[in-house]
Amino acid sequence: MSFAGLNDADVAAALAACTAADSFNHKAFFAKVGLAGKSNDDVKKAFYVIDQDKSGFIEEDELKLFLQNFSASARALTDAETKAFLADGDKDGDGMIGVDGEDYSFLEFGNVI
Repeated sequence: MSFAGLNDADVAAALAACTAADSFNHKAFFAKVGLAGKSNDDVKKAFYVIDQDKSGFIEEDELKLFLQNFSASARALTDAETKAFLADGDKDGDGMIGVDGEDYSFLEFGNVI
């Protein structure tokens, strides 16, 4: 698992809750795995785990594989799930979620539940 400090049982339960296509809700997932209420430093660390190419932006293809950051055997998100996840974080409409500025707010896990 790439997110240090999370309980493996919580992660497994959160992944099990979204095994069916179109069952993933990022806000519910963040709450289930224990990411709610994390510090800004933890939020930034989580951002860089998701930002696989280290561009400073999370693009649609990186969000599609979001669950695989928690388990290599996890499914990819559907197009609908990916687009909903991106829409919540992409506040400026550029098709990406940036590490700085208003786009970053969706990863403030304490505010998503």
